[in-house]
Amino acid sequence: MANALRASVAKDVTFELAARSYIAAHESGWRNAKHAQQWRNTLASYAYPKIGGLMVRDVELTHILAVLEPIWIEKTETATRLRGRIEQVLDWAAARGYREGLNPARWRGHLDKLLARPSKVARAEHHAALPFAKIGDFMQRLGDTRGMGANALKFAILTAARSGEVRGASWAEIDLKAAVWTVPGDRMKMGREHRVPLSPPVIALLNALPRMVGTDLIFPASRGGALSDMTLSAVVRRMKVNAVPHGFRSTFRDWASERTNYPRDVAEMALAHAIGDKVEAAYRRGDLFEKRRRLMADWATFCLRTQTKGHVIDIRRDKAS
Repeated sequence: MANALRASVAKDVTFELAARSYIAAHESGWRNAKHAQQWRNTLASYAYPKIGGLMVRDVELTHILAVLEPIWIEKTETATRLRGRIEQVLDWAAARGYREGLNPARWRGHLDKLLARPSKVARAEHHAALPFAKIGDFMQRLGDTRGMGANALKFAILTAARSGEVRGASWAEIDLKAAVWTVPGDRMKMGREHRVPLSPPVIALLNALPRMVGTDLIFPASRGGALSDMTLSAVVRRMKVNAVPHGFRSTFRDWASERTNYPRDVAEMALAHAIGDKVEAAYRRGDLFEKRRRLMADWATFCLRTQTKGHVIDIRRDKAS
């Protein structure tokens, strides 16, 4: 009797506890802390409110659908990832003896009969981007904008980097003498170290920045810690342009395609995108760094010039404040 009672109590594990246990068991093998945080965020936002308190042994198809159906159309990518995460948690629970039977979150031969295929309903999400023909005027106005958010946005545009990479950038990653910013793999989307050539205007911007006491961050928030993504977005919004910080990467890519003769791979590597398939990647040893250095110098020159009454005015004397 006592053994049966202990066995029953051992299976009294809620879905939330199972999910947290799964993450704890696997996060050391994931590529970076951001991946683990994404797991926690999606489960906490969508799964825990509806099934977090259920015993994991009692989670059934109706519960899975209650979680997924409300967001399947409007947030298809999120819902797809969430389904896969729930499936893995339930598989883990079954392996630990906390539940039995088929996994109600499995896709093939099960949920694929009840939910539309993600590829059929997912809406392409395009980040609003400024046309490259307008970048000169925008950068001139941005040069007159003060604040750490404006500085970070200038740096992001001139390096074609992602907002998160810029906001988390530290002085330890910068080699001013070699004009290189080395972003460690655990801060990159692809999980690989990325070297960014720094053009002369970017070096000038960095040299003009104050070094904040108590932090190694290049662009710290006024109250400490890293800037939020909303800080950069607010700078763009106040300038009343139809663009978002991430969209300037598209501006750069369009410029590289339409106004330069640089090979596609050079521009793609500048954006830290994967090049080719796994076989090609295995044979590609270099990162086209010197070609990217020339590309980014040309991009900075293009950004920091503006057309006024038919004359080209060089405004590379960047106000770094």
